[in-house]
Amino acid sequence: MNRLKELSVPAGAHTAAEAEEVLRAWIVDGGLHVSLRRAFDDPATWGILLVDIARHAARIFAREGVCSEAEALDAVHSMFEAEWNRPTDLGTTHSQQ
Repeated sequence: MNRLKELSVPAGAHTAAEAEEVLRAWIVDGGLHVSLRRAFDDPATWGILLVDIARHAARIFAREGVCSEAEALDAVHSMFEAEWNRPTDLGTTHSQQ
């Protein structure tokens, strides 16, 4: 039986005048699967989005008592640089119309 563990839509999206999903990430049988749209005119904006996501993830680790927010951010940053410099998997990208 396939059980999807989906996250809920953020509360603010339901009441916003405009809301658009730009990123969805899944771990499927141990591998990363991503759906995304370009969403921004400037690719540099994705850098802001990725850092914001890292901060949210770090806060979750801190709230759950795994480590401090700073330790989590340092770990994410270190692995980001390592993966940037020596990718373990470049993956593939498919366009959907």
